[in-house]
Amino acid sequence: MKMMNVGKLARTILRLPAYWRLAHKYRRYTMLPAPIYVANLLSVQKYHTVPGCVVECGVWRGGMSAGLAEVLGRGRRYYLFDSFEGLPPANDIDGAAAKAWQANTASPSYHDNCRAEMRFAEEAMAMSGAPDARLVKGWFSSTLPDFDLGEPIAVLRLDADWYDSTMTCLNHLYDRMHPDGIIILDDYYTWDGCSRAVHRFLADRQSTARVDRSFFYVCVLRH
Repeated sequence: MKMMNVGKLARTILRLPAYWRLAHKYRRYTMLPAPIYVANLLSVQKYHTVPGCVVECGVWRGGMSAGLAEVLGRGRRYYLFDSFEGLPPANDIDGAAAKAWQANTASPSYHDNCRAEMRFAEEAMAMSGAPDARLVKGWFSSTLPDFDLGEPIAVLRLDADWYDSTMTCLNHLYDRMHPDGIIILDDYYTWDGCSRAVHRFLADRQSTARVDRSFFYVCVLRH
């Protein structure tokens, strides 16, 4: 395991107060607890020099995309893909826990099946100051196949939850990644469907890509 050098550690510590302020700024626009929100920002900070757009699939109210825009730079294009109608039904391959979560509509973590009006994401991105943020409404299977990003993806954040959705995102976006880019897998440690999709996708390609753990259990995939 590589040890973090002293300079990198110092830069990380210096950035923490600013990142915690972003977690507070966008707290109404994200479901992520503040430590995990900050860990996502720490995981992408060194990719601010990688050219290309930033894509998030599954944005809820857009708070994570807004934070990414403040860290990765407002001079690039941000794409926010979401149905804005909540999650599709979980299937057997997604695991018993996923189906139980979706059935328990009274749970505080249900959030109306992760449904959110698009206006919230528009508000969050306006707060970020990013001038080129594009919200793409619809199911991934409809919006991703023929969508022209026009450039490589520097950072891809997948918050697709289930097997089919995660597989669709990987099938249509993985080959569009910049060679030095990074993929964050939000649900890898949460739902069986997500981890199964990632493993199946990499196995089918006989890929040597590494699934790794970044800050505070943030799961990342590098080429």
